[in-house]
Amino acid sequence: MATKINDAQLTQLIEAAIFSADKPLSAAQLQATVLEGLAVSKKRLNAVLEQLIADYAGRGVSLNLTASGYRFQTKPELSDYLARLWPERSPRYSRAVLETLALIAYRQPITRGEIEDIRGVSVSSQIMRTLVDREWVKLVGHKEVPGRPGLYATTDVFLDYFGLQNLSQLPELPEFQAMSIDLADTVGMTEEIH
Repeated sequence: MATKINDAQLTQLIEAAIFSADKPLSAAQLQATVLEGLAVSKKRLNAVLEQLIADYAGRGVSLNLTASGYRFQTKPELSDYLARLWPERSPRYSRAVLETLALIAYRQPITRGEIEDIRGVSVSSQIMRTLVDREWVKLVGHKEVPGRPGLYATTDVFLDYFGLQNLSQLPELPEFQAMSIDLADTVGMTEEIH
């Protein structure tokens, strides 16, 4: 028999679980872990999540849904101030790394050779290793042409890092081109809070 939990306790439990998790939590993960054995329907859980999103809307921290689930994030407009808390800087990514990432995000799945054709320069194995090690990009298959080159695509970690639920939320290309220089300065500044 499932244990009953009142609305205030349920809200506190969900809030605490998402806040303390080291990665985004989906509704299904919440049901399978902290809510296991409790009388909480999907409808009730979704209502609590929507209420928490609304409760945090005007604050310095917001509850956001990303590709992998819900997580608390600081407001992007506060990133310059919050960066002062961590004197060591986030890794800086070269223009080549960011261009390669953008091409993969917008044209996936794509081969390294196709990236090189578009950029007009070779893509070093270090660039690809950086993106794969960061878990923003993964090998998703092989193109059925001679040599069977690897096909690369972005991951849910990429979507989560940039606060996106899916690829349709990427900026339009003209906007992205204007942002590319600024992106190199801000990557890593809006990290999730634990």
